[in-house]
This record gives sequence, structure tokens and C-alpha cells, in this order.
Amino acid sequence: MSARYDVPETDAFTRTYWDAAARGRLLVRRCGACGRAHHYPREFCPHCWSEDVTWEEASGRATLYTWSVVHRNDLPPFGERTPYVAAVVDLAEGPRMMTEIVGYGGYADEGELRAGAALEVDFREGIPVFRIQPNPG
Repeated sequence: MSARYDVPETDAFTRTYWDAAARGRLLVRRCGACGRAHHYPREFCPHCWSEDVTWEEASGRATLYTWSVVHRNDLPPFGERTPYVAAVVDLAEGPRMMTEIVGYGGYADEGELRAGAALEVDFREGIPVFRIQPNPG
């Protein structure tokens, strides 16, 4: 079996996160001491250093902070996916998260990409990705 470069190695601590993602749930960690959420998962709060942190299901809502449309990537399996939209999003719970913006037919329509765009989580092969929420207008 060949290594997958698009999926992090799971360990005893992160298994909870990846198992939830495989079931279509996005988790963040919340600190019991200062109340702030953080992502990527850590065993301590990066804001106050408390170890009183627990898993919490995120709402799946986010806003687009920044992005880049990648037209060339020679690393497998990314080369097969070009073009794709690498992005940083602000989760509704507060943390920033690196991800990919996807849309119908693969990647998001570049015309829909704008800072502050409303997003919703989706999952591709157990990896959280985001879609631009349809405009209700």
C-alpha cells in the first residue's frame, strides 16, 4: 500500500478527531479554564496553557479568511486535483483552520471566492473541506 500524503498520520490522541471526521463531524478543542476553542487539536490550550481541554463538535460554519488557487502541484495526489483552492477559514467557534474550498465539479468557482464568504463544512474521504454557502437571494 502506498503512503497517502494528503492525510496526516493518526496517533492515540488525534484518533478521536479523525474518527469523528470519518463520520462527518468536525471537532475542535475547548478550554475549560479560559473558554476559548482551538484547532488543530492539542492536549493543552495554546491560549492559557491549561490542560483542561475537551472535544466539542463544531457547528460546521466558517468564513473565508484567505485562499490561493493552486494550478500546479507535483506531489501525489495533489497533481490530479489541480486546480484546487487552498484556504484558511475562520470557524464560527473562533479558531482558524487550513483547509480546501470545494464546489460542484471539483473545486470552487473562482468568482465566488471573496474574503468573508460564508462556508459550510463537507467531508471528502474523511477530510474536512468547505463549500461556499449558496446565496439565499
